[in-house]
Amino acid sequence: MKFSGTDAYVATDDLTVAVNAAVTLQRPLLVKGEPGTGKTELARQVAQSLRMPLIEWHVKSTTRAAQGLYEYDAVSRLRDSQLGDPRVEDVANYIRKGKLWQAFEAEERVVLLIDEIDKADIEFPNDLLQELDRMEFFVYETGQTVVARQRPVVIITSNNEKELPDAFLRRCFFHYIRFPDADTLRRIVEVHFPGIKDRLLTTALTQFYELRETPGLKKKPSTSEVLDWLKLLLAEDLGAEDLQRAPNQMLPRLHGALLKNEQDVALFERLAFMARRGG
Repeated sequence: MKFSGTDAYVATDDLTVAVNAAVTLQRPLLVKGEPGTGKTELARQVAQSLRMPLIEWHVKSTTRAAQGLYEYDAVSRLRDSQLGDPRVEDVANYIRKGKLWQAFEAEERVVLLIDEIDKADIEFPNDLLQELDRMEFFVYETGQTVVARQRPVVIITSNNEKELPDAFLRRCFFHYIRFPDADTLRRIVEVHFPGIKDRLLTTALTQFYELRETPGLKKKPSTSEVLDWLKLLLAEDLGAEDLQRAPNQMLPRLHGALLKNEQDVALFERLAFMARRGG
């Protein structure tokens, strides 16, 4: 089976090549890119396209690699032993399976998403090297070795907030999702808003790219944010003529969907002030 995008997800040629290469090589696919460019959604669409179940592991700053394997609940076992519960005789009753264990023991091949791996401690990726490489791990409490029934399709996302170890990178197939060009973004919008008026879309995307490419912008708006903005424009029943701005007006209508911090809003206010003075 080959991934070629879905009706709900516009995948560029280089992205489909990366997904299929990772599947063929049986290597984790490491996907980097700006927040909001569809990295997490990619895993969901790959699972749908390849007709595989999806297991999602969303990493936080406090997440430890061992949690993806299993967790031993010693506190509950101690409490049950004090209450005379017979379950304490079998330590397996106090082993909670993690996302990797679930993926390894699945009856059919699954897609395993390890989302935003760069949020965790720098040792997190290194702690998963052996398990992702050998597709097995050892449970010390029970003396059991868990071996994957079939190798899952592993998709790992990163927002590039910190560098990942070289040993980890060597084991992955890498792809960087670039921000889509105007034609690709138009296709993405038409998937989410079929039938959107061409004049409105052209005007909106022109303003969006002008805003995004403004020098000095702290946070450039992403794909998800332009979709939110267009949803608001359609909800307000605004047309292309409603988006027209005066020469000294820099901010677009409903700009709160695009600009997410006061520094960027202040930047456009300064640019508007300078335009008025120049006028």
